[in-house]
Amino acid sequence: MASPKILTAEYCLSAHRADQCPPAGLPEVAFLGRSNVGKSTLINTLLGRRKLVRTSSHPGCTRALNFFLINQRWYFVDLPGFGYAAVPKELKAGWGRLVLDYLSQRESLAAVVFLQDGRRQPADEELFLWEFLLEQGRRVIPVLTKADKLKQGERSRQLQRAAGALAPFGVTPSDFIWFSASTLEGKDRLWDRMLANLGEP
Repeated sequence: MASPKILTAEYCLSAHRADQCPPAGLPEVAFLGRSNVGKSTLINTLLGRRKLVRTSSHPGCTRALNFFLINQRWYFVDLPGFGYAAVPKELKAGWGRLVLDYLSQRESLAAVVFLQDGRRQPADEELFLWEFLLEQGRRVIPVLTKADKLKQGERSRQLQRAAGALAPFGVTPSDFIWFSASTLEGKDRLWDRMLANLGEP
């Protein structure tokens, strides 16, 4: 199935507190991952926009919940990255509280796209977040980014390792989506999974 036609995609607001989020109503897909995993690039690629979501060579530029209204039907929410951001510990702790509160309390959250670098293995932070999301009953779509950086044999090994690490959470190799912003691999498949969770035909 092809990606949907994106008629409109616009930045709405950045929420630094829960009460700054848009009123609950339209379904939301949140994008979660480490600061250098390529969240902004993936969102821009999905939407066919080059500069809608800010990208940077310096990890940690997303410091709020950034809401983007898509086709006047759904929100994409770019969450602050974790792990590598070179920011004061107080700020990082504040982002963590903001993200966990959003993930646990947001009524409009339909799915979480959990990005992991396909060349790395899930670390303690990823495992904690996976457990947290499942405890909250969230629907999670696991994505392995930077697929074009690995040869086929390496992909197979990395996929098995990632699936093995997440097996306690019920994740199987077939659940993962390989994604590349360069080749567009995984774009249509990811849209299929998101639209299913958004209740779209």
